Amino acid sequence: MHQKGLDHSIGFLLGATYRKLTNFFAARIKEFGLTPEQWAVLFRVREEDGLIQKEIADRAGKDKATTTRILDMLEAKGFITKRASEHDRRSFQVFITEQGREAADAIEPIEYSTITEIAQVLSAEEYEQMTTLLKRLNEHTARLLEQEKE
Repeated sequence: MHQKGLDHSIGFLLGATYRKLTNFFAARIKEFGLTPEQWAVLFRVREEDGLIQKEIADRAGKDKATTTRILDMLEAKGFITKRASEHDRRSFQVFITEQGREAADAIEPIEYSTITEIAQVLSAEEYEQMTTLLKRLNEHTARLLEQEKE
């Protein structure tokens, strides 16, 4: 069923494709001073103001340390602000600034056009099937990682 070798490895192919997609998108948003990783976090903050770092990390698919680093960079660039959480003094809530909202509003259509351009080699049905399969692989891998921790 499964062929051996890197050319048939899901991990290798996903990684190689991810790097190419990221580089392609990065070039398109370079003028905003953001990386695709920073964009993913800013997008999640714009979706819901006041989230705590853990919620943002979960929604952006990043670990806590990476999210902390990205949030610090976004704050230094003036795209977000952090405030002590009203519910938990050990955490802080994150809010998008007007500058962050303007950047996110400008970048979102660039992201969608990039996705459309890259996905033009797939039919609508293939695209839906691919996203469904990738989500399934993501969830299964997350469960396996949790089992490894036990």
